[in-house]
Amino acid sequence: VPAASTSYPRRSTMLGIGEKLPEFTVTGVKPKFMQHEQNGESAFEPITQDSFEGKWKVIFFYPKDFTFVCPTEIAEFARLSGDFEDRDAVVLGGSTDNEFVKLAWRRDHADLAELPIWQFADTRGELVDGLGVREPSEGVAYRATYVVDPHNVIQHVYVTNLNVGRSPADTLRVLDALQTDELCPCNRPVGGDILEPAA
Repeated sequence: VPAASTSYPRRSTMLGIGEKLPEFTVTGVKPKFMQHEQNGESAFEPITQDSFEGKWKVIFFYPKDFTFVCPTEIAEFARLSGDFEDRDAVVLGGSTDNEFVKLAWRRDHADLAELPIWQFADTRGELVDGLGVREPSEGVAYRATYVVDPHNVIQHVYVTNLNVGRSPADTLRVLDALQTDELCPCNRPVGGDILEPAA
């Protein structure tokens, strides 16, 4: 008798700006952890749409662990982690690979050692499919980035194909602009001037 399988609904369209983050549960891999347990504390913690109350969330997906483009993006988000924290934002990067693979990758890749940001394992595809960002032929996540406000409303979406890396610095720039709640011109740098409408 074949084993019963659980199927999660796949969206045919991607969630966009103004929509609510869907309900989900993924396995989080805590910042700085290199082993599945350190000092009696587990490296793993469930993350849901309600985690990190009152914070902005920067959620980014990458296709697979132990690949070539992905660690360059993860390392750059990590380098900017203090800038995101200064803006009350938690950064969460993940794929559909499991949590043990993510810890092994941290131990294997120097740029990911003691990573100062959260990673997540979406092994059931609840978030990747809830957001509609699964690439259909490979079955992995596109390089999607979501900026979500403290009310779980999506404020920014950026997606590239599997082979093209993104710019975490631009994600920071967009977050900074969104938090002004003002008109922001093209290429406005972090902390730059806003536009003042004519009276």
